This record gives sequence, structure tokens and C-alpha cells, in this order.
Amino acid sequence: MQNATRLRLPANAEQIRSLPLGSFVLIDGVMYTARDQAHKRIAEAIRKGAPLPFELKNAAIYYCGPTPRRDGEIIGSCGPTTSGRMDKYTPLLIEHGLNVMIGKGVRNAEVVSAIEAAGAVYLTAVGGAAALYQSRITSCELIAFPELGCEAVYRLTVKDFPAVVSVK
Repeated sequence: MQNATRLRLPANAEQIRSLPLGSFVLIDGVMYTARDQAHKRIAEAIRKGAPLPFELKNAAIYYCGPTPRRDGEIIGSCGPTTSGRMDKYTPLLIEHGLNVMIGKGVRNAEVVSAIEAAGAVYLTAVGGAAALYQSRITSCELIAFPELGCEAVYRLTVKDFPAVVSVK
């Protein structure tokens, strides 16, 4: 991607502030997959004061439920899912340090306000580009909730993972 800004994860507030709204970014570093059920469990853990599957401070969550990998692959298909499904949990996670979210679709007004107030960022990934995203993942490790199948939490390391700065 020409004219893309580099974003190294985990990202701090200074890096996020420097991202121009509407710009293309290429992401390098560590992100975590989490969908509806994982968000529900993480939110429950926060409310109970229980341990979390990963540190939320400066974390990046990719709204994705990867399919099982085939032989020779690092990960299966891993395109973005609709971000709005996580909206009821997102302000709580942001309050506890989440600062990068990656998915597709619009966010509700409460999430947009939480993102803006915290200096976080929502990046849009392209739907229908699962093969492209799969090719940008250099490692994948299951870290929590294996019983959820594709909605389990995975730790991904990515290189040149493309997205667009949509809300900050």
C-alpha cells in the first residue's frame, strides 16, 4: 500500500494520535482475536475482578473468528466480522486499556464516544479479504476459551496487515 502509515502494536497514545483519520495503515506486531462470546467472558472477568486472558492495556483486538488451519498453514481463513456485535462490551474494555480495535462496519455512538475520550482507535478491515489477512499473519497461538471454537481467543503476530483509520 503506497502512502500507508506504519502502526506497530502494541500501540501507545502517541502512535494513535499521529494516525490521520481516513488514512491507510499497515500494522505490525501482536493483536488478539475476540468475537461476541469472548467479549462476553472478558467483560464478566473484568466485573468479577478475575484474571483476563491477555493484558488489555494498549492491546489490539481483531474482531475475527479464524477457521481451522489446513496442513502447512499458520491460520485458517480470518476475515473481519461485524464490529457492532461487540459494541455492548467495548466501552468497558476501553475503560480497562484496550486502545486498538479492528473490524468491519460502523460503531454505535457510545463506542465512538468511548474511543474518542480514551484516545483509542477503530480501524476498518476489508470484508471479503480473508485470504489477504491470512497471508499477513506470521504466527497464531490459541490462548483462551478453546471450547468456543472459532470464537476462542488467539494471539496473532502480523506483518503488513492493512486497515483504514475510521474512528479516533
